[in-house]
Amino acid sequence: MRTLLVVDAANVVGSVPDGWWRDRHGAAERLRDRLVAYAEAGLPGRPGPLDVTLVVEGAARGVESVEGVRVVPAPGSGDDRIVELIADAAPRPCVVVTADRELRRRVGELGAECLGPRAVRQPAAEGDRPASGRE
Repeated sequence: MRTLLVVDAANVVGSVPDGWWRDRHGAAERLRDRLVAYAEAGLPGRPGPLDVTLVVEGAARGVESVEGVRVVPAPGSGDDRIVELIADAAPRPCVVVTADRELRRRVGELGAECLGPRAVRQPAAEGDRPASGRE
């Protein structure tokens, strides 16, 4: 059974002060495009292929899916949508990428593993580095 990788776009994009706030839509597209490599390569401790889902909200809602990355717009809270996706995915293995402590608690209660934004901010080829989930 393939692991579901769910990425909190707002949290991951916001984890690096690189000017993302000037173009939230573009920043989410750049993240989406980087995630394509993880669909095949996987993450440390989670070999690919993975089913990758990027949850977007606000100004990033118009970002479209590409091969390898499904983009899911959140009609309201991105966190609530991520929790719904994890609940719906049971019993398959799930990994959520976010630094949001409350979201980590919520999806952790549903059995998801949590990793911090650094897990997907490095190139997938560097996947040999252990991902502790702590940032």
